[in-house]
Amino acid sequence: MGLFAAVFQIGTMLEVSEEDAKLFMEEFEKLIEDIDAIGIFLHNTTLSLPMFIPGFGMAWGLFSAGSTGYAFAAITTLAPELKEIPPLAILFLSPFGLMEICAYSLATSRSFILIRAIIKKTDLNPFLKPTLIEIGIVVGLLLAGGFLEDYMIKMAQEEGLQMPNL
Repeated sequence: MGLFAAVFQIGTMLEVSEEDAKLFMEEFEKLIEDIDAIGIFLHNTTLSLPMFIPGFGMAWGLFSAGSTGYAFAAITTLAPELKEIPPLAILFLSPFGLMEICAYSLATSRSFILIRAIIKKTDLNPFLKPTLIEIGIVVGLLLAGGFLEDYMIKMAQEEGLQMPNL
């Protein structure tokens, strides 16, 4: 969890030009235009399942952390007032962020355990059941997190609609 958070934080500190930030946001808005709880779940699951792959999963998890941090950096380039929010607070203080970071950390740690067993030429049969259980936990966390994130997004949008034009 600590390594994921550290790489995420590094990603948030990258300089993003305004042009790159606008391009990123255009693509991001297309991606999330009609997303719902199941869409969030499927997106996060698509990211997390490769994290179980021995060895590769660790690299993929860190790449995902850095990319997410870069996305935050792009957003803050266009909305500088968000720079006042500590990026790690989004991960650790939002319920769905905490669920996601736990899921990703579980998956990448299993990747490490499996690659270590492979390098040591250990029989992998004893690792099958715990790995399947952890995949189930990750899917469960991401499913619940997807519904929670979707709910919180919709509540924030409703609140935004009720605000007077300034």
